[in-house]
Amino acid sequence: MPNPYSQVTPEILELSFLCENNSTIDPALYEKYDVKRGLRDISGKGVLTGLTEISEIVSSKIIDGEEHPCEGKLYYRGIDIEELVAGFLREDRFGFEEVAYLLLFGKLPNAGELDKFREILANYRSLPTNFVRDIIMKAPSQDMMNTLARSVLTMYAYDDYGDDISLSNVLRQCLQLTALFPLLCVYGYQAYCHYHDKKSLFIHPPVPELSTAENILHILRPDSQYTPLEAKILDVALILHAEHGGGNNSTFTTHVVTSSGTDTYSAIAAAIGSLKGPKHGGANIKVMQMFDDMKNSLDDWTDEAAVADYLTRLLDKEAFDRAGVIYGMGHAVYSLSDPRANILKSLVESLSREKGRMAEFQLYSLVERLGPEIITKKRRIYKGVSANVDFYSGFVYNMLGLPLQLYTPLFAIARIAGWSAHRMEELINGNRIIRPSYKSVSTYQKYIPLAERS
Repeated sequence: MPNPYSQVTPEILELSFLCENNSTIDPALYEKYDVKRGLRDISGKGVLTGLTEISEIVSSKIIDGEEHPCEGKLYYRGIDIEELVAGFLREDRFGFEEVAYLLLFGKLPNAGELDKFREILANYRSLPTNFVRDIIMKAPSQDMMNTLARSVLTMYAYDDYGDDISLSNVLRQCLQLTALFPLLCVYGYQAYCHYHDKKSLFIHPPVPELSTAENILHILRPDSQYTPLEAKILDVALILHAEHGGGNNSTFTTHVVTSSGTDTYSAIAAAIGSLKGPKHGGANIKVMQMFDDMKNSLDDWTDEAAVADYLTRLLDKEAFDRAGVIYGMGHAVYSLSDPRANILKSLVESLSREKGRMAEFQLYSLVERLGPEIITKKRRIYKGVSANVDFYSGFVYNMLGLPLQLYTPLFAIARIAGWSAHRMEELINGNRIIRPSYKSVSTYQKYIPLAERS
């Protein structure tokens, strides 16, 4: 029986039409007043609103005074992300914790500093007494991002110094949240599966000596088993999602909310709400759903003409969700390439072989090659188009046997490191609340007494 609390009544529907009719702004006015919609100029380039030392995204180079697209680069505290990942893989180590240290403190830790940092995270990887029973297992939500946000906000009630925004206290809170995010996400998923899908409930405690990636697989899987390759690839995915400049929607949200002087839990919950959106953290789910539809629609996944036709129909709003989008293609900043996608692709091939799914990998590779060509023909493009990190991340998670409901929470588990660094940076350097300007384009009206209104 439908829940009356969730129903849109005819009265509400009528009011929504009224809202739309009286709130729609003429698009020409944005150009007239030179409004940077979405804080971007007409070419899609972001408006400069702040400075950061945490990370840098490079998508173009200045040659002879002119800007030219280039292969994408991502730097964490000045270190090339490709060099970081290559170093961790070469030395056969898990790197997410090391990257979190780098983002927060501006330098790579030595062996002793890294051991101490891992110990701090391990000690914080324990929820308050009865938190799982009283908070996570009560009213479980079908959306794990909502569950995560609710859990983070509830953590405030367990913190005697929740409103203290001194640097040391905020750092303590951020490290605790970094350690606890995997538990909050996975336990929330287990609770939902138990109460809504009638599956067996198991709550594995984390193992102190395991890395974040290993602990995720350990607490998620009933038998806690995983292969070294699975854990290493998940670790790399966490590294690639840990940070991406101050301008992405959720990190900018962290800056905006932090600038108001509010507590850590409110700031991070706001960032989670931003990341939940399908235009941001939820994009890899759309990629997976698009490929599922594509695979069901094509008789031969190697037929380039058939794949090209499907992609064309996507852009023409004749296939999948009819949104006119090839999901996983294009990025707000990158043009010729997204370095995160390049790194993932090199690992995806190895995992595809291990899982016996090379045919799907070849389909992904084909779409990655054909997609930009078709988009360029069908759309007015100000810069290059390439596969972004979401293009391959969903496929990685799927091969790891991770449920769709955890795809975006995994993004949050990684990005809490970057959010924390940016919250600290805003507290250290920010001295005023962030408040952009909106111009009113409404017309003036006279007050009409109630009895005289039609």
